[in-house]
Amino acid sequence: MHLVILLYVLFASLFTLQKDTLSYCEPFFLVGSRMLFAGVLLLAFLAVKHRDVFSKIKLQHLGGIALLALSNIYLTNIFEIWAIKHMVSSKACLIYSLSPFVSSLVAFVVLKETLSSKKTLGMLVGFLGLFPILFAQSAQELSAGKFMIFTLAELSIVGAVFCSVYGWIMLKKVMRDYDYSPLMANGLSMLLGGCFAIVHSYAVGENWAPVPVLQMRPYLMNTIVMTVISNIICYNLYGHLLKKFTATFMSFAGLVTPIFASLFGYLLLNEVITWHFFVSIGLFTVGLVIFYREEIANDRVFQMKTATEPA
Repeated sequence: MHLVILLYVLFASLFTLQKDTLSYCEPFFLVGSRMLFAGVLLLAFLAVKHRDVFSKIKLQHLGGIALLALSNIYLTNIFEIWAIKHMVSSKACLIYSLSPFVSSLVAFVVLKETLSSKKTLGMLVGFLGLFPILFAQSAQELSAGKFMIFTLAELSIVGAVFCSVYGWIMLKKVMRDYDYSPLMANGLSMLLGGCFAIVHSYAVGENWAPVPVLQMRPYLMNTIVMTVISNIICYNLYGHLLKKFTATFMSFAGLVTPIFASLFGYLLLNEVITWHFFVSIGLFTVGLVIFYREEIANDRVFQMKTATEPA
């Protein structure tokens, strides 16, 4: 259990580290350089340990890899980093907790999966959790612009969630259709997605003189630490924990991530946490409990049917 808590503490720290690193470099360059570094690291490991896997890469795979890089790496992280720049890190992390609900919504719309009444209720309660934090819009958020009742920063982090969910669908598709390992698929998509972000950085006029970095040493230290935490420790630890715990339990446990993100933001970045944050996380929790109780019930029914079917 302590490893589960450690995993989500590390996930929470990434939001704080990204917010801190924005003091030393431009946001889109940060995304591009970090993803390029991570992609090179993963592909270099494969080149040393499993060089034969590169023979699986075919010209006809480039479209799928490009779509994976565009959704799971480039758009997800561009939306996320822009939102983090304009809001407190804990709020960005909290909105990211919508991922389980958005996954089901995408599956309902795109994959035509059915939703029971209880799952629908859970999703509605979860989305209702957005409204309290909409009333806690800081001057920093409002300065970035507003659309109806939402700030553009809030819409940006919601966009990151949708792109991330679609990206996970693409990752599964690439691994299945092209017979790639997770390391290969992620390495290629990070390398290509990082290139997209670097081009984006230059195109939108970030300060390339010679690179968009104000203080090189803290930028490099934070980037290396984030890459190690996200791409090496969390990636492998999550896979290890899924062998011991169910995906449902891991999703529930993920609710501690915004709590730790708020603690790190308060202690390290002097971010102010209002009562709206705790009301929202309470509603998210209730929504997830309703949603996953129905999912667990459905899983049990499926297992019972499978067990009674003749071999």
